[in-house]
Amino acid sequence: MEENGEAMKMASPSSSLSPPEISMELHEVNRSRIVQSLQQHLTDSSRPLQGFVFLQGGEEQNRYCTDHIELFRQESYFAYLFGVREPGFYGAIDIATGKSILFAPRLPADYAVWLGEIKQLSYFKERYMVSMVCHTDEIVEVLHTQYGGLGKPLLFFLHGLNTDSSKFSKPAELKEMEKFDIDLKTLHPILTECRTVKSDLELSLIQYANDVSSEAHVEVMRNTKVGMKEYQLESMFLHHIYMYGGCRHCSYTCICATGDNSSVLHYGHAAAPNDRVLKYGDMALLDMGAEYHFYGSDITCSFPVNGKFTSDQHIIYNAVLEAHDLVISRMKPGVCWVDMHKLAEKVILESLKTKGVLIGDVDEMMAERLGAIFMPHGLGHFLGIDTHDPGGYTKGMERPNEPGLKALRTIRELQDGMVITVEPGCYFIDALLVPAMKCSNKSKFFSQEDISRFKSFGGVRIESDVHVTSSGAHNLTNCPRETWEIEAVMAGAPWPPKNTGE
Repeated sequence: MEENGEAMKMASPSSSLSPPEISMELHEVNRSRIVQSLQQHLTDSSRPLQGFVFLQGGEEQNRYCTDHIELFRQESYFAYLFGVREPGFYGAIDIATGKSILFAPRLPADYAVWLGEIKQLSYFKERYMVSMVCHTDEIVEVLHTQYGGLGKPLLFFLHGLNTDSSKFSKPAELKEMEKFDIDLKTLHPILTECRTVKSDLELSLIQYANDVSSEAHVEVMRNTKVGMKEYQLESMFLHHIYMYGGCRHCSYTCICATGDNSSVLHYGHAAAPNDRVLKYGDMALLDMGAEYHFYGSDITCSFPVNGKFTSDQHIIYNAVLEAHDLVISRMKPGVCWVDMHKLAEKVILESLKTKGVLIGDVDEMMAERLGAIFMPHGLGHFLGIDTHDPGGYTKGMERPNEPGLKALRTIRELQDGMVITVEPGCYFIDALLVPAMKCSNKSKFFSQEDISRFKSFGGVRIESDVHVTSSGAHNLTNCPRETWEIEAVMAGAPWPPKNTGE
């Protein structure tokens, strides 16, 4: 990997990065964490320390009824514990001993003709640093042999609600299920909670994904020109993260929105495929993040496509930037995320009032939930193996019902080791503004003449990935943020800025 990385560095004057070595110790640490957490839970519940964590990895998927196989990406919980990149695997962890077992599919002989060498089981044992590897058709026999308890082996299956997607994780499917005792309730909340706090090895991968993505965002910013198509910006980003960063996957579908498209929060989907022509005077809102060895990034940059902010663009951009910076400065363990969301709302409303876009008392605006008109989404979300990492709501937590707050992906207090996005935004969305301006309780806050200037403005979002530490917060993202920095980079200035003191 090192030689390949050096070649990548030499090939590109626009990148100082090379893909890092991937240590499977990362997944050993993750497995150790879940064993310790389960042992503690079972001890506290006066239950015996026996049984297996048992997970099924992802399967390759065909495109509908065709023989076209979609590029495989491992199921996230399985990736967290085992780091396996191949499909069709199962995995088990002995709770009593911490012993880890992978079960590989027994491949047909013609696999070697079409898809390459059929690896020996010893290859997987060495590569993934597990205790033993067997074939999937040996699961029942192996688990019965390895089980140290009386009666049927107990399997802890992964089954529970992802509070972010409102979908349930899929428990393993296993032949001869009647030969085991199955626990469907214990594993999911404990494993999910393990994922909310990142180890140093996990952080190093998230940091690398941020470094690659930050560099790619700067390249896109530097090469954006009026008259281009939005998808050309997406293409530049994808090329950079793969060509120079070794990132074959994105964390999510790229959002490359310009003009009034930048007020469409999840623009870029198949029905709105990043295909508008960039026009002079447009703001661009680019939300794009690379993924490296399952771990991702989630970064948004907003800038004028012609390289110079107008006075109105300054107003909205700086309102969002002030909220972004103030929230990060206040983040530390024990801080409630709902309070951070409300802080961002208040800063944006105060800025809009100062510039005459809004009128009246800001506290009254907050009481009327006016902030949700301009920022209908939540302030941020956990980030890790999934862009929207799970664990935002633990058992007993209820999602707020108020506008804006009901979109929060977590309401938890921050903890040392969490990674969370900070992504305040200010958008001019007709579907929200028009009803608000007709509402007697809200219409009094709008300066009708000033708000009309922003009808086709779109929106601004600034998003960084932040690591919560015992001493505060560390921003993992490194993109131009100040308006003068953005204008300088778009005019050709280096980023990061050169040290003028040398």
